[in-house]
Amino acid sequence: MHDSSNEPVITSYALAPTRTISAGGVTYAYRELGPKGGIPVIFFVHLAATLDNWDPRIVDPIAANRHVITFDQRGVGGSDGKVPATLEEAADHAHELISALGFDQIDIFSFSMGGFIAQDLMVKHPDLVRKLVLTGTGPRGGKDIDKVVATTYWDILRATVTRSDPKEFLFFNRDATGKRAAKAFIERLEERTIGRDEPISLRALRTQLKAIQKYGRSAPSDLSTFTQPTLIANGDHDRMVPSPLSEDLHRRIKGSELIIYPQSGHGGIFQFHDKFAPVVAAFLTD
Repeated sequence: MHDSSNEPVITSYALAPTRTISAGGVTYAYRELGPKGGIPVIFFVHLAATLDNWDPRIVDPIAANRHVITFDQRGVGGSDGKVPATLEEAADHAHELISALGFDQIDIFSFSMGGFIAQDLMVKHPDLVRKLVLTGTGPRGGKDIDKVVATTYWDILRATVTRSDPKEFLFFNRDATGKRAAKAFIERLEERTIGRDEPISLRALRTQLKAIQKYGRSAPSDLSTFTQPTLIANGDHDRMVPSPLSEDLHRRIKGSELIIYPQSGHGGIFQFHDKFAPVVAAFLTD
């Protein structure tokens, strides 16, 4: 594991250095911030995302008191190798990275596709995770998850025509409030000005979409085995991973907490970051 005990504590994601580590024959890119020691919070990112797609208004409040690690999946951004064809394989890759970093227990913060991968990881390694955060996500085999492919391509087209970022359409409602929240979110993602990541390739995006489609058409996982404290959050109008699937997760994971933000979409936690960040930071407090 990287020895950074003598380095100053960085609590701003915009300033977190990008590091690399070899595992499974590939090199992974990752960033870490917050005070070292104890159980880290590993962030599992969404479809098409790189290290630069995490909202600093979510990351920074958690990193104020916790060791946070974000990473690029195989074949994406600064990580080499090949994008996996299934999300089970992506979970295996996450496990090899976590092992290479030297951790035998973690907390997870996940969003969207990252939540799919986190669930697959926990099914295989139930003792690895202490606390779990699932946002904008749903269970394996969840109704209409496989439709994310058509939704994504349609919104990419709409964004191209309007010269916008696709996330403005995919993550937020297209009313006045949603449009303002979308613009503000995209601006926050640009706060890091040095050492930015490479965007995902179209080929890698297509591979991830096919993996999500397989996940959506698969038999459900048994989530009754999840006994960890679990926080679930979403907007009330998620077009990518339909909001009822967050309620489905809540029913399946005994003792879980559920937050649904009003008049918001897939990126509800980003639109309501001022309300969500303190809640999730408190949930993840040791």
